Amino acid sequence: MTHPSGWRPPPLIMTCLQTCHWSMLAPCLAPCMISYADVCFWQTDYYYEYTECDSTGSRWRVAIPQTPGTCSGLPEPVHGTECTFSCKAGEFLEMSAQQCTQCAAGSYSLGSGIRFDQWDSMPVGFSSMATSMENDPHRDVTCNSSAWLPQGNYLESNRDECTVSLIYAVHLKKQGYVSFDYQYPDNNLEFEFFIQNDQCQEMDQSAENKWLKLTHHGEWATHTVNLKSGTNILYWRTGSVLGTKMVKPVLLKNIQIEGVAYTSECFPCKPGTFSRVPGSSTCEPCPRDTFSDHGASSCTPCNIATQYAEEGSAACKERPPCSKKDYFQIHTPCDPDGKTQIMHKWIEPKICLEGVPGAETLPQSGEREPCPQCNPGFYNDTPTCSPCPPETYSDGIKPCERCPAGTEPILGYEYKWWNVLPSNMKTSCFNVGNSKCDRMKGWEVARDHIHSGAGSSDNDYLILNIHVPGFKLPTSVSSQSLTEFGRITFEFETMCTADCEFYFMMDINRTSTTVVQSWEKTNKRQTYTHVMTKNASVSYTWTFQRTNQPSAVRRYVNDVAKIYSITVTNALDGVSSGCQACALSTLPSSSACVPCPPGHYIDTHSSKCVECPPNTYLAPHSAAGPDACQPCGPSSKSDKDHRQCYSDCQFTHTDGNVTLTFNFSLLESAVSLMNSPKFTSKGTKYFHVFNISLCGEQGRLAMCTDNVTDLSVSNSGRENDEGPSAVKSFICQSTIIPASGRGFHTALSSQSINLADTFLGATVDDSLAGIKASPELFPQTSKKVPDINFFYRSLEATSSCESGRSAVVTLRCNPDKSANGQLLVPSLCSEGTCDGCTFHFLWESSGACPICTERDYHLIEGVCKGGHQDMLYVWTEPKQCIGGVALPEKKTLPCEGMEYWIRFGAGIGTFTAVLLISLTCYFWKKNKRLEYKYSRLVMSANKECEMPAADSCAVMEGENEGEMDDDVVYSKPSLFRKLKAIASKKYENMQLNSSQSKELVWS
Repeated sequence: MTHPSGWRPPPLIMTCLQTCHWSMLAPCLAPCMISYADVCFWQTDYYYEYTECDSTGSRWRVAIPQTPGTCSGLPEPVHGTECTFSCKAGEFLEMSAQQCTQCAAGSYSLGSGIRFDQWDSMPVGFSSMATSMENDPHRDVTCNSSAWLPQGNYLESNRDECTVSLIYAVHLKKQGYVSFDYQYPDNNLEFEFFIQNDQCQEMDQSAENKWLKLTHHGEWATHTVNLKSGTNILYWRTGSVLGTKMVKPVLLKNIQIEGVAYTSECFPCKPGTFSRVPGSSTCEPCPRDTFSDHGASSCTPCNIATQYAEEGSAACKERPPCSKKDYFQIHTPCDPDGKTQIMHKWIEPKICLEGVPGAETLPQSGEREPCPQCNPGFYNDTPTCSPCPPETYSDGIKPCERCPAGTEPILGYEYKWWNVLPSNMKTSCFNVGNSKCDRMKGWEVARDHIHSGAGSSDNDYLILNIHVPGFKLPTSVSSQSLTEFGRITFEFETMCTADCEFYFMMDINRTSTTVVQSWEKTNKRQTYTHVMTKNASVSYTWTFQRTNQPSAVRRYVNDVAKIYSITVTNALDGVSSGCQACALSTLPSSSACVPCPPGHYIDTHSSKCVECPPNTYLAPHSAAGPDACQPCGPSSKSDKDHRQCYSDCQFTHTDGNVTLTFNFSLLESAVSLMNSPKFTSKGTKYFHVFNISLCGEQGRLAMCTDNVTDLSVSNSGRENDEGPSAVKSFICQSTIIPASGRGFHTALSSQSINLADTFLGATVDDSLAGIKASPELFPQTSKKVPDINFFYRSLEATSSCESGRSAVVTLRCNPDKSANGQLLVPSLCSEGTCDGCTFHFLWESSGACPICTERDYHLIEGVCKGGHQDMLYVWTEPKQCIGGVALPEKKTLPCEGMEYWIRFGAGIGTFTAVLLISLTCYFWKKNKRLEYKYSRLVMSANKECEMPAADSCAVMEGENEGEMDDDVVYSKPSLFRKLKAIASKKYENMQLNSSQSKELVWS
């Protein structure tokens, strides 16, 4: 007996069916089933599967019960199809007949492949495995909640720093491939893909090289990898570099695997799609205003009067009353009268209802108003603004004019009037979860600014893009070795009530989109500038997102971003708003502009190139004339091209009459400083590493690299620290996550930033060019040798540092340190900065000490011993100098011993004693004689005389001469005695005159 469909029951119960009719199957079969209760009667009780292929390429088809051990009496195994057998796309292998069968309408098949494009829940076979980035088993608990999450149309990775792997295992009967679409918007997130084949028994360090770091993309990208036959385990691994802020997750969708050799079933079309005919390999999205359910073969139309549906919708939605967000305003092109009309239009497709309570009506269009002036470089002699012809310029008001002789046009874009969107700009709307806003404008022009559009939902990406094909430097500087080929400057503001974010991105040569800067929430009106350091094609993109949380209800439609002006300099296809002086050719009767050699400015009088004076640099964007050459700062010199200033490691300081000379050549090699470890909220350890190049020959700069998303660099390039993400400057900073516990060979380096690309000078003062050192951060114990401050600045402005970052490196002499010394950050500010904009470093080193001179040593004289004396020179302690003069050699000089000086002193003493005794005796005798004469005079005065007192008291000449001469020794008088006699006689006469005077007075 057979079923009308052709199915035959198992042989074990054929006897039970011989007397039964199909219309009475249940009551007739019941007694029989009691006897054969363990028999797999219905085909739904089991399914077919192939065995593994043997060495001959054959296999068997076997029946396997749906629940193991629940029944018996399964069909006997039969020979299966060839191992390489596969069905075409749109077919599946019907295992009962082992034949390819077309898929029914409402389903599809890839033939020898499988596809995962519906992520309402995690498909069977996929799993997430989360681990902490540190090799600490206790920290794994914090990552239990980290996983890949299905979001309907895509998978979303984790947002923390936990390492989370999405795993899927597939067995291929033949070689195939896997392809998937991904969006990788945040370079603070690491995203890798790995394949483990059954030839590899385990994932160890030897398999590490098979991990593929995927390229950073801000938009959807497709990646394809070949697969070997056998079992392949696919891993998608993500992990935030740091958990300091919420990162944007990686998005994954449309995973397709080819090479499974056959598929035993067709996949139903997901809601919003359909397949009209049998044998379909794909499902088509439902047209607008129609919908479909799961496994649909056609789409059902909505009630157009009250409902609507976007393309690919799974259900219809009720049309809301029209509001102000459902229409927009535009300006028509200027007419010959210089007027523009204000027009209002419904946003297409129109989904709102007019004429219902609470509905807004479309404002009347046609109001005329004067056209705004043209942007610089354009002229208005037609209904629209047109660019000026080559070699001419305009300010946007006057007609285009030719540049005067000796000048050339300044090329670029300067958009500040927004009547229409410029031809080299475009706008779009994008949502990762749907295509509702794909046809909408992301930004709208509004005369004096351009603002973000309404979009279809609050989590739409509203995109504005400008493409620059390249840069063309002015002729006068085209041959100079510049690091700036152009710059883009824009003025903007954001006004938000939610967690909106405004991105500025860049894509060089259409390789990958990189986020240059981003701003969150409300930001006041401000200007941002980005410098282009290479001559290449580049696309600049502004993206505004009101919130990153999807919602069917519009809450933040009034949150807006506005851009007031956009300026691009040196654009290859730019227009000119003015002219600048250029150097003229030296050929007779030639007025052509010629390039100036590097480091030359244009003399406005002669229109010739003149080299900048020594130790000056040619300022970028400067006017012609000698003022274009700016002097270098203290203790700095310019390179040969006058492009920048640097320190040649020489420094001199004069204080009073003391001059200190320093040579920092021992410190010219780039050094690194790794501060103390820090931990994120998940426990991930990381460091900040500073690379500093203090001085030395021009071009020697420090370098910081990013090895997380820099994939275009070869292994040799990475060893040489080269690549597009490398930051080269005097001081730069990188964030390092150690390799330990992460399963990587090398540490992760990311978030490299430039802290100092301009050297301002070196001085002992605490401030220079508006930058202040903070001596209190590094207290100084000795002030014999002053600290020397090296001042730097970075011209790259950030959202928190509008004037750019700055840095101060303080050199301190410490003879106890090695030549490399020790580099420190302030203990109060372990990040190196206390305000986020000015960084402070202390470098203690013996190489920071001055050069030694004669002032730094003194002489020590030894004792005279054996007629010899040692002369020894020693350094003055504490010694705070290096190099320079050397200590003089030890000297030994002849000297006189102590015995000689004792004899010499005794002789001098004896002579002196004799002389003193002789003089004493002489003056004693002299005194006695005077006393005698005086007594004679007194006695003579007291005698009574008859004569007048004056005459009677006088000593007559010759009186008592004999007595006076009694004491005189007669001999031949010497010259000394003659002088002595004359003096004595004069003295006696003076005494006599004095006594006579007294007698006269008495009388």
